[in-house]
Amino acid sequence: MNRRTRVERSTNETTVIVSLDLDGSGAATIGTGIGMFDHLLTSFAHHSLIDLEISTTGDLVVDDHHTVEDTMLCLGQAFDDALGDRSGIVRFGDASVPMDEAIARCAVDIGGRPYAVIDITFRGDRIGAMSTQMVEHGLEAFAGAARSTIHLSAAGRNDHHVAEAAFKSLARAIRSAVSMDGRRSGIASTKGTL
Repeated sequence: MNRRTRVERSTNETTVIVSLDLDGSGAATIGTGIGMFDHLLTSFAHHSLIDLEISTTGDLVVDDHHTVEDTMLCLGQAFDDALGDRSGIVRFGDASVPMDEAIARCAVDIGGRPYAVIDITFRGDRIGAMSTQMVEHGLEAFAGAARSTIHLSAAGRNDHHVAEAAFKSLARAIRSAVSMDGRRSGIASTKGTL
């Protein structure tokens, strides 16, 4: 089964290229121009075991909004494309990830229903060059484009730990959800379709 894809998007604000392999080893080559965002995406790849290559050139002279948003939209689209008809997958996944004083909990349904409930508490406005607002907004963009439901909460005293735990918990939940279910043939839905 080939669960690989490549997505390209070019606008007046950004140019994004995403290559993704759901059945990888967690290898990542990430370049968005935002160091913290690169770190979060690298961590996501590593803990989901999804191979990920992302190259984004954005209008960082404005701020980080378009770069993060468009990157996460493309990542979500690539994720959706690679899943195909979602036949044979586990579909649901959940994970709790502690990182020192921070804790994140995530539950996902990658069954084609886009929705996001993101509850992340930050103390500051930025983590390096990344706005903390863009963590939540980026995850919402990913959920919509990936046609997946994500419930994710995270809190702690250190904003870096909070954001990283959030991405790691999402990665671990997705790793479970995209796994092939050896006992299932077809779609994991009583409807027979997703």
